[in-house]
Amino acid sequence: MPSQVKKVLQWVFWIFVIYAIFTSPDRAADIVRSIWDIIANGFHNLAVFFDRVLQR
Repeated sequence: MPSQVKKVLQWVFWIFVIYAIFTSPDRAADIVRSIWDIIANGFHNLAVFFDRVLQR
């Protein structure tokens, strides 16, 4: 992808993110919390997996 197209797409993405936050801050916070929960749960599950593999 050409660098100029990539730059335009990044600007469009960030403008949309700012728009979404300002128009619906509660929904934006819920989305961030959900993403954080998914990431934290994934790391927890990896830790459980390696604990069981190493038989701790």
